Amino acid sequence: MKRISLILLAVFALTMTTSCKNDKKETKADDMQEMSKEAPVKEVIKLQVSLEPKSGSQVKGNAVFTEEDGAVTMVVVIDGLTEGEHAIHLHEKADCSAADGMSSGGHWNPTNQPHGKWGSPDGYHKGDIGNLQADANGNATLSMTTDEWCIGCGDANKDIIGKAIIVHEGIDDFKTQPTGDAGGRVSCGGIIQ
Repeated sequence: MKRISLILLAVFALTMTTSCKNDKKETKADDMQEMSKEAPVKEVIKLQVSLEPKSGSQVKGNAVFTEEDGAVTMVVVIDGLTEGEHAIHLHEKADCSAADGMSSGGHWNPTNQPHGKWGSPDGYHKGDIGNLQADANGNATLSMTTDEWCIGCGDANKDIIGKAIIVHEGIDDFKTQPTGDAGGRVSCGGIIQ
């Protein structure tokens, strides 16, 4: 009788131990599922573009595009410019093969708006970034964030993939159609993934 009691006691202890372990495993799995629901992973897309000299200039640099939470931030760093303001735009094609940068086409304007200053109620191209200021050493930086662009989303009105970033010799006057009278193209970089 003692043996049966000992065997029953051992079986009961083993059952309780196994049951507790399974409960702990299920609790851990439930906790992990709950945590993944609470903290969705944010996707960040980052793309770097090199800008090369065009039209016999020495203007070069890079642009970094970062998409996060539905907005794209562009940071451009350029050197080799003449001191003063220079227009910067996104153009239709990521083709910088021509010596003068003309292979990149016109300003990117998928919504068929008039040329203008970014954000103008009178209209502007999706590629009308504006002007950047070069210092006495020919260096310039520009940063902007917009929810009107995306990186690789496939929306023809927002997707910057397949476009080019162009730096111009002159200033964008924000009114001359369709280019802003910005002059020659002194640097070009194709936006490709």
